[in-house]
Amino acid sequence: MKTVSDFKEYQILDLAEGQKLENWNGYTLIRPDPQIIWKEKQHKEKWNKVDAIYERSHTGGGTWQIKNHSFLSSWLIHYQDMTFCLKLMGFKHTGLFPEQAYNWNRLRKIMKENKHPLKVLNLFAYTGAASVAALMEKAEVTHVDASKGMIEWAKENVKQNHLEKEKIRFLVDDVPKFIKREIRRGNKYDIIIMDPPSFGRGSKNEVWNIEKDLYELVHDCTELMSDNFLFFLINSYSTGLSKTILENILNLTVNKKISGFVSSDELGIQMKDSNLILPCGIYASWERKKDEI
Repeated sequence: MKTVSDFKEYQILDLAEGQKLENWNGYTLIRPDPQIIWKEKQHKEKWNKVDAIYERSHTGGGTWQIKNHSFLSSWLIHYQDMTFCLKLMGFKHTGLFPEQAYNWNRLRKIMKENKHPLKVLNLFAYTGAASVAALMEKAEVTHVDASKGMIEWAKENVKQNHLEKEKIRFLVDDVPKFIKREIRRGNKYDIIIMDPPSFGRGSKNEVWNIEKDLYELVHDCTELMSDNFLFFLINSYSTGLSKTILENILNLTVNKKISGFVSSDELGIQMKDSNLILPCGIYASWERKKDEI
């Protein structure tokens, strides 16, 4: 499992009874997590000092219960030299997945090792943390998401990092349809990253199902790979797919076009002052062999 130990402004304080107690740069939140199946709280006293709690509804979804009346509707968090906007979203999220710092670091390292400008395609790009990471290394980024709200949030993150003048285009679009149009246009990219949801709807109500649609999408993406293609990353939070399945998809598609190194692993976050680790999804990646760059 891959973990990040230097995210100083995000910490898991405790894990128990299907909930995680977290600190997000000064604000303490309680959010549900189905993988926390044990009952023992390690720090009972910390659970009483909470700013907001996400409470699930018996009919589906849930709501945030604000316990601190001075709680801001939006605040900032920093990781290394990057800054991100946080908000309490309707479905328990804050707009950032801290475990992905592992992949932001990988992305930036690969780009630092290549001196020529790179074109990055970020699919299901959400609030743009990976796009910010790429822009920090002077990449040309195409950021695609079906949600206009997420695109606006990503623009906020770019602005917070003073990257507005860098080369980035934001597109509200259905990802599979966008890819097919890019193929027809003949556009090419050096790095492709994606974070597909288990289920979703496109900008025109198109239905996405990761188990049915992921293979074809990755296959189509291989038509967009440049001659200097370096890196392909798939993130997944779907319980229906294992990391081995993601590896298989990359071996059957990307690795058939360009022989490289395919790997996968879990991502996780270690609880503060504890040996407990919370699993937070999986990734699989293809990376060009360094002697072929």
